[in-house]
Amino acid sequence: MSQYAISPVAAGWIRRWLILLGLLVYAIILVGGATRLTDSGLSITEWAPIRGAMPPMSEAAWAEELEKYRQTTQYQLQNRGMSMAEFKFIYWWEWGHRQLGRFIGLVAVIGFAVFAARRWLGGGLGWKLAGLIALGGLQGAIGWWMVSSGIGETERVSVAPYRLMTHFTLALVILAVIAWLWLSLGPQKRAGASGRERGVALALMLLIFVQMAAGALVAGLDAGRTYNDWPLMAGELFPTHYMHAELGVRSLFEGREATQFNHRFLAYVLWAGSLWAAFAYRAGPLAREFAFLAVLVSAQAVWGILTLLNAAPMGLALVHQGLGVVLTLWAVYVVWRAGEGAKRSSP
Repeated sequence: MSQYAISPVAAGWIRRWLILLGLLVYAIILVGGATRLTDSGLSITEWAPIRGAMPPMSEAAWAEELEKYRQTTQYQLQNRGMSMAEFKFIYWWEWGHRQLGRFIGLVAVIGFAVFAARRWLGGGLGWKLAGLIALGGLQGAIGWWMVSSGIGETERVSVAPYRLMTHFTLALVILAVIAWLWLSLGPQKRAGASGRERGVALALMLLIFVQMAAGALVAGLDAGRTYNDWPLMAGELFPTHYMHAELGVRSLFEGREATQFNHRFLAYVLWAGSLWAAFAYRAGPLAREFAFLAVLVSAQAVWGILTLLNAAPMGLALVHQGLGVVLTLWAVYVVWRAGEGAKRSSP
């Protein structure tokens, strides 16, 4: 019997639905990464959740979409003279990203409606799943808020890094909530770890979320395609232009030097912390969990260095992003396992 007072059959079907949602969210994160890396995110200049589900169906419709794109700063400063074939390439990436988002919403709402009709949402589970769906709706709105920063709201040739970070971080939060609910509906027991172990697990998970958000800032500024040496940055241990006079404290979030250095530094801290936890708790109830976390952090760090040295080409960058999401999910699992008692297992 699940902690939510529903039958094993109901819990099993809801867990399958959550797996499907999780895989779809993971897929849209990767598609979103590819959309960013191909500079495709500003190719659709309107937010039409229903009407926009249909792509242009005639040459006249395609010409109209291209003309709208020509009004953007990105076209005028970066892509002036773009051919129709080149425009279609970036358009299809952005349309696919949005279409996948629509499909995720459809799967979420239909699943919830079916479970509600079967009265499988007792014990507060219904409210939690409704909250999950609401987060998905918020993510769609934030996605448009992000895109709007590059199509007339500002003079940028790309989306605002802050908004990209918000969009990406919320996707991670949604995936974490899905994972937590899936675990809470399953038969696996909590490890009953000590308070210190739970604190370390939580601290590492939060640091991973901060590091992923910092990576989104690096991506939004294309900072991974500058300072492509390691372990130094342009031959310096600490970059000379870490702070820019014209940016002031905003250099921490808007300067390529500062954001890349911060991302590197946080990686070192996380790497050291995960290795320490694996060693310190090698005989505890979370020994395997901490050990595998250290393996994932190490793999992510090595792949991040490889990606940096090659100036972040799409293939390496997407693997780096995808592995980071897997690492985040494992950290969520470690925190869940570290808890004790059913009362600690709700998100």
